[in-house]
Amino acid sequence: MSMRSSFVAEVIAAGCDINAVGNDMYVLGDVDEQQEAKEELRRIAQRYGNRASLKSEIITYLRSIGRFVDVTWPKTLH
Repeated sequence: MSMRSSFVAEVIAAGCDINAVGNDMYVLGDVDEQQEAKEELRRIAQRYGNRASLKSEIITYLRSIGRFVDVTWPKTLH
């Protein structure tokens, strides 16, 4: 199992509905889920450390397994 899929599986097991948002972000779940899983998410964060280098891989993986929300960002009017 790859590091990205292990990370995603652990977050899901902690009770969080992790999803990619668009093509450049992911969220661990809603605030209530994160609050309930706070201690487990802390352990997961310690285990995986800084995930900045894995961000795009995590997003790609989430999209490949159908865990994503496509968004259209509004254009800024200036």
